[in-house]
Amino acid sequence: MRNNFRRTHFTAAAVAVLAVVAGCSRADGGEQPVAATDKGPAAELRLGYFPNVTHAAALVGLDQNLFGKELGSTKLVPTKFNAGPEAVGALLGGSLDASFIGSGPAINAYAKSSGSAVRLIAGATSGGAQLVVKPAITKPEDLVGKTVVTPQLGNTQDVSLKKWLAEKNLTGKVKVTNLENAQTLDAFKKGDVDAAWLPEPWSSRLVLDAGAKVLLDEASLWPDGKFPTTVLIVRTQFLQEHPQTVKALLTGLVAAIDFSTKDEAAAKKVVNDQLLELTGKALKPAVIDRAFDNITITADPVAAQFPQLAKDQVTAAIAKEAPSVAGFADLGPLNEVLEKAGQPAVDAAGLDAK
Repeated sequence: MRNNFRRTHFTAAAVAVLAVVAGCSRADGGEQPVAATDKGPAAELRLGYFPNVTHAAALVGLDQNLFGKELGSTKLVPTKFNAGPEAVGALLGGSLDASFIGSGPAINAYAKSSGSAVRLIAGATSGGAQLVVKPAITKPEDLVGKTVVTPQLGNTQDVSLKKWLAEKNLTGKVKVTNLENAQTLDAFKKGDVDAAWLPEPWSSRLVLDAGAKVLLDEASLWPDGKFPTTVLIVRTQFLQEHPQTVKALLTGLVAAIDFSTKDEAAAKKVVNDQLLELTGKALKPAVIDRAFDNITITADPVAAQFPQLAKDQVTAAIAKEAPSVAGFADLGPLNEVLEKAGQPAVDAAGLDAK
C-alpha cells in the first residue's frame, strides 16, 4: 500500500536564503566540526531526493516505507529537490541531514566545507545520463552555434557536458544554458534548444516524446560503463551524533535496492506512481522501460571514479583546482549493513583516508 509521506519543495528564494546561511556557517568557514559523541537515535531525519528515475532507490524506499520501517521512532521528513546545488545549500545550511544527490554536487558539498561538513555513505545509481540532440546533429562539431541544456549550473550533467565540450575543443563555441528538466522537454519540442545532457527519465522522454536522438551515452566515457549518477551523503555531525539512525537509513536503502533489482516490474510501477504524485505526470511504459535499461541500481558509489570526477570540474571550468576527495567516504556503516544482509562489501577506493 502506498505510504503517504510529507514533502516540501524549496523555492528559489528559499534556496537563496539557505545559500546565505551556508556562507555564514561553521562548515563553509573551513573550521573542523566540534567532536561529536553518539547521542542515540535522532528525533527526525530530514532526507533529500529528486523526482528522477536515477533516484529510483529513494523513491522505492519512501513509497514502500522501507526507510520508515527501519527508522522506528525517528520521524522521516522527505524533501524534494530538482537539482543538486539546491540540496547542497540545504545540507550546508543545516536544514537537511542527508540527501540522495548527484556526484558533482556531492563533491562540491565536501569541497566547500574543506572536507568537514558531509560524508559519502552509499551509492544509489550508476549510469543513466545521455546527450540527446536534434536529428540533424550527427557529430560534436554540429553543435557549434547551437544551444545545449543541462539541469542546473554546476550539477552533475553540467560538469559532464562542459568537460566533454572542452575535450572536443568546443568550449565557447556552444551556448550552454540551464533549465529545469520539464522546461527542457517543452523547449526542445518548440525548437528553442538543440540538445540536452540529461539524467533519466528525461533523456528517454526527449528521445521518445520529442523526437531527439542520442549523440552520446555517458556510460561510454567510463571504464565498464560505470559512473556514480546518484549517491547518498550525510552531514558529518549527524553521522557522528546519530550513527544508529544512519545505519537504519542504510538498511532501508539496501532493502529498497533489493526490491528494485529482484522485481524490476514492481520497481518500475512504484517509481512511475511516485513520479505521477510528485510531478503530476506518469511516464509512458516505453519511457520508463528505456530509462530502467540505462541505469544500474546499486549501493556501490563507484568510489574509484571520484578523483576523476573532481578533475573534471577543472576541465569544465567549474573549479580552478580539483577538489580533494580524500576522506570523503565513510562506507563502514554501509558495509556492516551489507555483511548482515549477506552481500559483498563495497570498495572505498582510498576515499576513506585523508
